[in-house]
Amino acid sequence: MILRVTAVLAAVLAGALPAAETRRPNVLFIAVDDLNDYISPLDNHPGVKTPNLDRLAKRSVTFANAHCAAPACHPSRVAVMTGVHPARSGLYLNLFGAHGPRWREESAVLRDAVVLSQHFRNQGYRAAGGGKIFHALQWTPGDSQNDPAAWDAYFRDPLDPIAPDWPRPRLRPDVEEGLTPGRPLGDRQLFGAAPLDVKDEETGDHKVVDWALGELSRRHDQPLFLAVGLFRPHIPWEVPRKWYDLHPLKDVKLPEYRADDLADARDHGRRDWHRWVVENRLWGKFVQGYLASMSYVDHQIGRLLDGLDASPRRDNTIVVLWSDHGFHLGEKENWEKFALWDQTTRVPCFIHAPGLSRDGSKTRAPVTLTDLYPTLCELAGLPVPPQCDGLSLVPQLRDPAAPRARPSLTSYVFRGDAGPSHAVADSRHRLIRYADGFEELYDLVNDPHEFTNRAADPALADVKARLALALPAKATASVGAPGQSSYNLRKTQGKKAKAAQ
Repeated sequence: MILRVTAVLAAVLAGALPAAETRRPNVLFIAVDDLNDYISPLDNHPGVKTPNLDRLAKRSVTFANAHCAAPACHPSRVAVMTGVHPARSGLYLNLFGAHGPRWREESAVLRDAVVLSQHFRNQGYRAAGGGKIFHALQWTPGDSQNDPAAWDAYFRDPLDPIAPDWPRPRLRPDVEEGLTPGRPLGDRQLFGAAPLDVKDEETGDHKVVDWALGELSRRHDQPLFLAVGLFRPHIPWEVPRKWYDLHPLKDVKLPEYRADDLADARDHGRRDWHRWVVENRLWGKFVQGYLASMSYVDHQIGRLLDGLDASPRRDNTIVVLWSDHGFHLGEKENWEKFALWDQTTRVPCFIHAPGLSRDGSKTRAPVTLTDLYPTLCELAGLPVPPQCDGLSLVPQLRDPAAPRARPSLTSYVFRGDAGPSHAVADSRHRLIRYADGFEELYDLVNDPHEFTNRAADPALADVKARLALALPAKATASVGAPGQSSYNLRKTQGKKAKAAQ
């Protein structure tokens, strides 16, 4: 055995192994759904337990000022996987009822876009994926915007990647629980929190990680691009009971909150969610469910890191972890996402590049998640497709103190607005300009919770003017779901029904 190891090392040093094994890095690409900045390497919310994200932070560069391109699952994920920002594609919102890459027909700009995994595949990589990479939900079987052609292999069905694998607790009607009518998302308690009396092994993310560990341990002749999509902490906050036991309700701390927080801000239009939570005294229970779900998914991330460390790919694998958007748990009377404040758009983002990244460092350089596509291309020595809107983060991987002139950009269309609103941020300040012209400006050093809108403050007039230069001059209008698409879920279900007759 010693002789075999010595021979392999000698072959590596002599350049005798295939170029794909000695020079081309693998990629472990981890997407986590609805993971916000409560995690221990970022804001470290009181009581949060995410030791494996701490572990990842020590072996990567933490991009502590990274933001989604849009604060909703579907447009954010398409932006990451194509490198095309919503301000150019017009894809700002969640669009449901798809069975395949309908985003190619939702936006003409995206029609011929090359998916990130497909780009690596075209350059000789094996592209494998599992879980939620493109938009899909636990409770909508078959509703997925994944592109099966972008992968050599996918865990289970790429067009139904997560729905079959999530157990649910026994649910009692709200009226029996003494809760008032009007629970957001209806009576299926999808907006809810409850422990599961099952083992981790019975849950969807655990099964996806099991599959990914097999991919990591398997030897291939090609370098590997492995995408792993973890669904928790997305609602409903239902994970095995042991993760709830880590966060006793009596110890749960609510987020920083001001009752008059929206007095100088634009209303997001979703305050009825918060009213229902407060009137039913569920705020603490829901934060507990989110923290439990974070600890559960942190454990799955740890399993991935363990598997990588035990694999033959350990020393030659780029690791990227990102979340599709931030998340509110009552801040500004908001729940979930669908807003443009820092809490809604800021995401965990970690990158490790073997032999290059200044691991264990943190940077406040502004990042938009569309920057991931060109970053991975540069790290792997691949050309950057002309479709990409982002800028490579390799300079900050080499030197986290390296300046970055371009602010982050997040765009969204609020209900009732005629066009998109945008938020831009540098390393300290954040400017939001809504479609109706209303503006908010925050100093995130002195006011990290964005309690005080300083858009009219003369002392920050120069800051506002500078950030305003980064706002899109002419953003593309919002697109919708095409009614006649061959990727519409009902159409594909109808075809399957006819075929079965």
